[in-house]
Amino acid sequence: MSENNNNPRGNKPIKIRFNISWIYFILLVAIGWMFFNQGGANPQKEEWADVQKQWLAGDIKEVVFIRNEYEGRVTMRPERLDKYAEKFAGKVPEKSPHFVFLVSGSFNAEEMFGELNAQLPEDRQVKVVIENHESWWSVLEWLIFPLLLILMWVFMFRGMNRNMGGGGPNGPGGIFNVGKSTGKLAEKGDTQVTFKDVAGLYGAKDEVMEIVDFLKNPKKYTALGGKIPKGALLVGPPGTGKTLLAKAVAGEANVPFFSISGSDFVEMFVGVGASRVRDLFRQAKEKAPCIVFIDEIDAVGRARSKNGGFSSNDERENTLNQLLTEMDGFGTNSGVIILAATNRADILDKALMRAGRFDRQIHVELPDLKEREEIFQVHLRNLKLADDFDLEFLAKHTPGFSGADIANVCNEAALTAARKNKKAIDKQDFLDAVDRIIGGLERKSKIITPEEKRSIAHHEAGHATVSWLLPNANPLFKVTIVPRGQALGAAWYLPEERQLVTKDQMIDEMCSLIGGRVAEEIVNGQPSTGALNDLERLTKMAYAMVTYYGMSDEVGNISYYDSTGARAYDFGKPYSEKTAELIDKEVKDLVQTIHDRTENILKENFEGFSQLAAILLEKEVIFADDLERIFGPRAGAPKGEDIPKDPEEIAEETDTNE
Repeated sequence: MSENNNNPRGNKPIKIRFNISWIYFILLVAIGWMFFNQGGANPQKEEWADVQKQWLAGDIKEVVFIRNEYEGRVTMRPERLDKYAEKFAGKVPEKSPHFVFLVSGSFNAEEMFGELNAQLPEDRQVKVVIENHESWWSVLEWLIFPLLLILMWVFMFRGMNRNMGGGGPNGPGGIFNVGKSTGKLAEKGDTQVTFKDVAGLYGAKDEVMEIVDFLKNPKKYTALGGKIPKGALLVGPPGTGKTLLAKAVAGEANVPFFSISGSDFVEMFVGVGASRVRDLFRQAKEKAPCIVFIDEIDAVGRARSKNGGFSSNDERENTLNQLLTEMDGFGTNSGVIILAATNRADILDKALMRAGRFDRQIHVELPDLKEREEIFQVHLRNLKLADDFDLEFLAKHTPGFSGADIANVCNEAALTAARKNKKAIDKQDFLDAVDRIIGGLERKSKIITPEEKRSIAHHEAGHATVSWLLPNANPLFKVTIVPRGQALGAAWYLPEERQLVTKDQMIDEMCSLIGGRVAEEIVNGQPSTGALNDLERLTKMAYAMVTYYGMSDEVGNISYYDSTGARAYDFGKPYSEKTAELIDKEVKDLVQTIHDRTENILKENFEGFSQLAAILLEKEVIFADDLERIFGPRAGAPKGEDIPKDPEEIAEETDTNE
């Protein structure tokens, strides 16, 4: 019984599955054995004259003469082998034959062997065997090497076909079909994704719903002289649901759906990309009405003028040219609609973007508050939630999250609750999941000295104090000095979802960014390396204000921003050296002004700042209500601002992190 209990498989028999590679291994072993064990011995070559002397001396026991090879194989008498030890380098062979000799074609074996035996007594005569060898072995020796090459070739390309999704040399991705399209076809009814599975994306869904109506009722539009759009380009940040939206279009329209990635067209073989484009559109025409979806089209549709002569490979451009030709060569009402997705529309070729190819550009943006609530509802369907779970609270605390991020938050929250042996997922599990996704994994084993911990606490308290006292800074949610990822501490904000940002708002944000650095200078008398990320973001914002947004009085209302990306390979700047010096001076003055303003704020509120740092050192994690108790209501905060004010919740968070 103990043996069964220790066996993780129980009483289930172990099944050995057959693999075709075993056959190749067995063949190689057999061929190797035949090569190295043909005769079982290593005979020494001897001249016929010496063999005659050995024959007449009575040392030979048997001679096998192969007539068609003019070769004789000599087996010596066992008691006479020591006599020839020198010829065997001191090691007498145990197996026969011991010697071999070669003769010419005029050699008469029967007559010669008969004369030699006639000179010996009967008990010393040599046994003679004369035979002809069959030629199959010599033919096989010639065939073994090409057979090995063929087997290796079949084995190599069979593995390649399996990796590329093909079932053989003529299957998809096979070596003989390298120019065929690798797009995956979902037949009518195979795609189960509908618009019910796509939450939010109101404007984008309205656009693609019209495409679905085109496919379902084409005569409704063609009867009035309208033309079905040839293509639509989905543009947006990663994870916003572009691919999901394309699947929903195919599911709603109930038509065949070809899906392929832009990188599938790019190959090292010349002409393969263009051939795959032709084959894809040929299949699409046969399945019309249908949808062709090209994901990450920027892999093949990059602007040709941006190569700048740095690449000697024109295969990508040939593929793009073929794609442009195919998209512009459809009949008016062919019923084939091209959908493509990219998050880098600025680098696409202008010929690809023109009307007649991609007639519409559908922008898929990051979801707003209401859309995030709907996305959470989709991903929370199969999760077991606590009774007091607040969906609106969670949506408010995930600004800037894409649909993929929200799906990740829900999954991480479920894993966190399971790790804590909970029966349901509560709000705290989701907050921990957000912290882990944004800040990284909590590093409890990180060794921090008391001096470093004190400096980190004052750094984060500086961020929190400045952001709380400035009306245009992002509202603070939580401050922690628990190391996460590469950060030793962090201040969590709930940024307002603004469409426009004013100069005052940017300056307040920059003051909040440099608050930690200034706090270190005030308390420690010198800065540390902990503000690297803050300074990087501060510098980028300062240069953006001066060079992009025209917010500098000295530089003026001038923007050097390039939305087309045409300057990607330029080695010069779009302004003179004198202007560059002016820009650098304006940025330096702006940063210094922000530094001085931040320093004044912290010095004027030094008592509250020090008290906040002490609380942070004690609890390690503090929330917005701690700042409200110290500094009063936040400057410019709207009424009813949603911040956690439950002391038990704060205590639970502190205990968890400690």
